[in-house]
Amino acid sequence: MSELRVGVLPETNDRVERAVREAGGSVVEVREGERLDGLVVWFGTRPDDLERTLEAHPEASWVQLPSAGIEKYAGSLRAHLELAWTSAKGAYAEPVAEHALALTLALLRLLPERARATSWGEVAGTSLHGLEVVVVGAGGVGLEIVRLMKGFRTTVTVVRRSDAPAEGADRTVTSDRLAEVLAHADVVVVAAALTDGTRRLLDADALALLQPHAVVVNIARGGLIDTDALVSALREERIAGAALDVTDPEPLPDGHPLWTEPRALITPHTADTPAMIEPLLADRIGRNVAARRAGSPLEGVVDPRAGY
Repeated sequence: MSELRVGVLPETNDRVERAVREAGGSVVEVREGERLDGLVVWFGTRPDDLERTLEAHPEASWVQLPSAGIEKYAGSLRAHLELAWTSAKGAYAEPVAEHALALTLALLRLLPERARATSWGEVAGTSLHGLEVVVVGAGGVGLEIVRLMKGFRTTVTVVRRSDAPAEGADRTVTSDRLAEVLAHADVVVVAAALTDGTRRLLDADALALLQPHAVVVNIARGGLIDTDALVSALREERIAGAALDVTDPEPLPDGHPLWTEPRALITPHTADTPAMIEPLLADRIGRNVAARRAGSPLEGVVDPRAGY
């Protein structure tokens, strides 16, 4: 394709225009009568605006979404199965995995409790080295978490939909064996996509399988964990701690019991801040524009039926 005309929602910006231009494409205004070959969905785009644009521009054949989780735009994906859809999955792996590691270490070293302390307290804490870690999900983020965890001589089990070995993991099991591996886990990191099949994956029954010293970290989507069940498990000291960068509901309301739970650590969806991820998304856009022009495989291809 000699020219790729790309529209940007909700509006264009210098970072996107530079990425598209350097890849040999051109950014055009999203308006009636303007031909679009592709559409970049930047941060802040509302689902109904995306749908209206797709209906008005049936000639567009490729859509780039801004996040790894795509449930926000699920309606448009299901309605336009003929389009080539790409997301940011894998593009933000390094900063998100870094945050997962930071949350894990904070829990093991009892930092949530120490941050609230007003006296010296007892000497306590656990080293990550040598622990049994379960990573739920084997996308770009999950695999980067595996890589970081292996630096601590951990034994890492990956839980994923397929039985294909996950790079770097000591063991890979299918999702139907989640209960089996939870019973032996010291650390559980949730890095899966949120779909109808994974919603509340860690429910009361799953949390009941964990050992009292186990900790849970979620950097994926809040809906993967049953929040009420997690609150109960923490309150009753059936698990040692939970660190959540994502919650259900989100934002977590003021006054929610997780805010005052001494074994909980909440960060406000900051595993991938705009300053971290905007240049990474622009790089992904540029590579996909170049691939689209060359007829090469795209990065971050989404299966609209599977939801990720």
